[in-house]
Amino acid sequence: MASSKSQTTKLPIILTFVSFLLILSSSTTPVCSKPLVSTDGSGSRPPANQTFRPHHELHKLKRIRSYLRKINKPAVKTIQSPDGDIIDCVQSHLQPAFDHPQLKGQKPLEPPERPKGHDSVESIVETLQSWTDASESCPEGTIPIRRTTEKDVLRANTIRRFGRKIRRGVRRDTMSSDHEHAVAFVNGDQYYGAKASINVWAPGVTDQYEFSLSQLWVISGSFGNDLNTIEAGWQVSPELYGDNYPRFFTYWTTDAYQATGCYNLLCSGFVQINNKIAIGAAISPRSSYNGRQFDIGIMIWKDPKHGHWWLEFGSGLLVGYWPSFLFSHLQSHASMIQFGGEIVNSRSMGYHTSTQMGSGHFADEGFGKASYFRNLQVVDWDNSLIPLSNLHLLADHPNCYDIRAGKNNAWGNYFYYGGPGRNPRCP
Repeated sequence: MASSKSQTTKLPIILTFVSFLLILSSSTTPVCSKPLVSTDGSGSRPPANQTFRPHHELHKLKRIRSYLRKINKPAVKTIQSPDGDIIDCVQSHLQPAFDHPQLKGQKPLEPPERPKGHDSVESIVETLQSWTDASESCPEGTIPIRRTTEKDVLRANTIRRFGRKIRRGVRRDTMSSDHEHAVAFVNGDQYYGAKASINVWAPGVTDQYEFSLSQLWVISGSFGNDLNTIEAGWQVSPELYGDNYPRFFTYWTTDAYQATGCYNLLCSGFVQINNKIAIGAAISPRSSYNGRQFDIGIMIWKDPKHGHWWLEFGSGLLVGYWPSFLFSHLQSHASMIQFGGEIVNSRSMGYHTSTQMGSGHFADEGFGKASYFRNLQVVDWDNSLIPLSNLHLLADHPNCYDIRAGKNNAWGNYFYYGGPGRNPRCP
């Protein structure tokens, strides 16, 4: 995903995009892509023989519990998910979004007009998340929120960075980056949203401080400190969630991942209106090699009436919205839309990671074996879904993870992507 700190520079378009990917890549890690376990907030691993400081540890634990009291809101009902998550049904007006000064005392907005050409049906409800397998649901007027635990926060190197992306310097040499991509993108126009169906897998992540994700990005601003992004898809992140399940996630930032934004509902900002989807919860069922295939629909679009950016998940389930005031450039429109996969390669063993992207298989294996994005579309100035034009592809480490695109009547614009990571051609 992305993090940016460089000042805007004038570059040829390909170098500019490579820079952007590196910016984007440096922020997708929930806390840090290297195994840093800090007790002093410095982000460095303490020596093995360091003296245990009980007062310091007690103070840290008190801070964590205070933080948890802030983000875990009172529940009217609690659901134990089969995968170990605890889902709290929180009254809609008490959700974290309404801690924001500009949202205090407000209530969620009514659903907006969907883009023209959109054919999903609100009444179709699929089993899309594990917590619903227990035949439990949150009551009307509440939203399901995955409860954050002490263990979740302790996996982060600092409380301040928990649930946020690391901002790093831009490196123009993609070969030096520990974030690797296989992506498709469009730019050079004004975009008001995007839509895609994303094949869901459970790729192996071989290091706790790495991740594998598949998502779409809605982007505006320069490659400097004013970068705005809205992001949604699925990710496997042992550090953020403590397991290897693919989970539905969102992210936003308005200052290149410096001080604003967060994953999911871990800060005030995104306003959820749906009682059927828990952001951050595991997706079920998942695809299997040479077996049944499952995908999720993701659509993000800008409401022409109020200007907020709305999110739809699955077959017409309206999840909620990012208020327009959160952003600077995205108050107007997006300048780039990107789709695809990303992993972190920490080289913790001294060689390329075996963390998988997508299904863990290369694009040329095709349906049932390689992961895909299908029915790629963007939303234009008239709030209409339209096909992509001038789609660009980029795989920055094609011997490790690659991408191939196509187009047909059933899938529209689509691509296969991914790979196994370490192999004879990717040492």
